[in-house]
Amino acid sequence: MLKKVSNYQVLWDRNILEKYNCSGPRYTSYPTALEFHEDFTLTDYSIACAKYPQYPLSIYIHIPFCKKLCYYCGCNKIITRQSSKAVPYLNILETEIRERSLLLKKRKVTQLHFGGGTPTFLSSQQISWLMTILRENFKFEKTTEISIELDPREIELHLLNHLHNEGFNRLSIGVQDFNKEVQKLINREQNNTFIIKLVKYAKKLGFRSINLDLIYGLPKQTRKSFSNTLSQVLNIKPNRLSIFNYAHIPELFASQCKIKNNDLPLIDEKISILQDTIFTLTKEHYQFIGMDHFAQSNDELAIAQRNGTLHRSFQGYTTQSNNCEIIGFGMSAISMIGNTYMQNQKELDKYYIQVKHVNHALWRGIVLNEDDLLRGEIIKQLICNLTLNKLLIESKFKITFHKYLKKELELLKPFINDGLVEIDYEKIQVTERGRLLIRNICMCFDKYLQNKTRKKQFSRVI
Repeated sequence: MLKKVSNYQVLWDRNILEKYNCSGPRYTSYPTALEFHEDFTLTDYSIACAKYPQYPLSIYIHIPFCKKLCYYCGCNKIITRQSSKAVPYLNILETEIRERSLLLKKRKVTQLHFGGGTPTFLSSQQISWLMTILRENFKFEKTTEISIELDPREIELHLLNHLHNEGFNRLSIGVQDFNKEVQKLINREQNNTFIIKLVKYAKKLGFRSINLDLIYGLPKQTRKSFSNTLSQVLNIKPNRLSIFNYAHIPELFASQCKIKNNDLPLIDEKISILQDTIFTLTKEHYQFIGMDHFAQSNDELAIAQRNGTLHRSFQGYTTQSNNCEIIGFGMSAISMIGNTYMQNQKELDKYYIQVKHVNHALWRGIVLNEDDLLRGEIIKQLICNLTLNKLLIESKFKITFHKYLKKELELLKPFINDGLVEIDYEKIQVTERGRLLIRNICMCFDKYLQNKTRKKQFSRVI
């Protein structure tokens, strides 16, 4: 199926990739958010908060506002150029943080992430104010990982000084593509020279890690044009790269209707772009973490994967321990506390009204049963570390693996026959051939995907 070229460099059989190129989850959680329900109550949340009081916290803050609409975007956002919109939002956010922290106040915070939307929609003063609120209500470690997503079109270099002084040590910069034609077609025209200056200045200030977001499969992208983008990226050498597969689902995201189907690269071109990307980056000493993530070989994300200690959550791949729980604040934010997942109100007006009247924004969630926990652990081990120790699963969950998961092992047989998976008495191992199809492999263990209509609600794998 493939020819070995050098470490991490393989030639994939496109027929195999197309064979398995169906829709499926990205497994930032199991079960996925599609299984959340509104029967989940505040009592469920309170019980979850009390279950593991010794566990540290990862805090997620959702800032939904963006000044411009990017046509490809499927995030939960609000487009406005009115900076004043942030004021009532921050006031409500403060109420939510103070009320929810009462159940979590003694917890140590080892990770904080500002996402969106565009977190840098906030002014420097508003960012400082929000950081003050968080520090008043939670205990931050000296080594806490504090990160923020940046839109390079809407900031100036001196903002980095302010962020660094506030304790931010990681940046994630949205680039998507350096090609001007592509930028225009997705309504994200930006100053490429400024982005290069931004990364260099962040390194000079001493930011611990810099991530660039790119997307492949955008309109008018070709192997040659994306190769040029990668060349510019490699000149500034970010610590990490997220290179996402563009999911064109205009029936779910209205803004994508502005992208013409005829402008999108065909599947054969997309596979070529992805394959070239993996070859290029691994040759330059980036480790292919999985799906769409790359990290320099000396980055802690890469080291964690080599050591078998990598984890995955709603914030993607992380080095935070399995015991680190996530609490999300802001509209649509998701939390992972105890054996539960929960999500805030997704619409801004409902978020405002609910927090004003009952001091919380809880909308829906799910309490995980023992089967959910078992399957979630299997999927996490495979998607993070590409291997699963069946004996450890048997010991932890008190099952006989081949009996309890008989149906799932049958579903794995095509992957075994195609050289994507190897299996023996002790472990399941994803081969180099199977790395690009790890989502499909994990889907074999997803009980909820037995409902075929569920698959239509996810993006395609390639």
